[in-house]
Amino acid sequence: MREIIVTEFISLDGVVEAPGGEEGFKHTGWTFDIESDPTMYDYKFEETREAGAQLLGRRTYEGFAAAWPGREGDFADLFNSMPKYVVSTTLSDPAWNNSHVLGGIDDVVRLREEDGGPLLVAGSATLVHGLYDARLVDEWRLMVFPVVLGSGRRLFPDSADDKTKLTLTGSTTYANGVQLNIFRNA
Repeated sequence: MREIIVTEFISLDGVVEAPGGEEGFKHTGWTFDIESDPTMYDYKFEETREAGAQLLGRRTYEGFAAAWPGREGDFADLFNSMPKYVVSTTLSDPAWNNSHVLGGIDDVVRLREEDGGPLLVAGSATLVHGLYDARLVDEWRLMVFPVVLGSGRRLFPDSADDKTKLTLTGSTTYANGVQLNIFRNA
């Protein structure tokens, strides 16, 4: 069985919306306000290299598909070539290399039961909410940026009915104050 790993850039107050400059959010690109630390991106490369595939929501997929195919370098080559699964009821013919559409959470459950490496979920807040509600997330890798945004889409849905206890399995603090916290279900 494959694991589902959610990896997010997240503000101190839990916001995951538009960290990379997506339009329509007043704090768009908020991660760029923090000084860059190359070791963070070394970690992101290794994390992606160890994944069996990307699992994405439609909006994140469309943003990535617009940005990554034209980029070059080791990370871009890896990102562009690896399998990508998009959970969407509206996308029918994805153009980005090695992309496949899943109709919903039931399809994710079937994909998770197949052999292969971990399914890495980046961004994709709506999908993450659905995965959380279905109790399908095995690990949370949260890069917590030292900023409070005060508004925006948060990682965990307000509608969560049950408390979920997590166990911290790793933590790294980068020179710029960003902290990577890795949690698994307790």
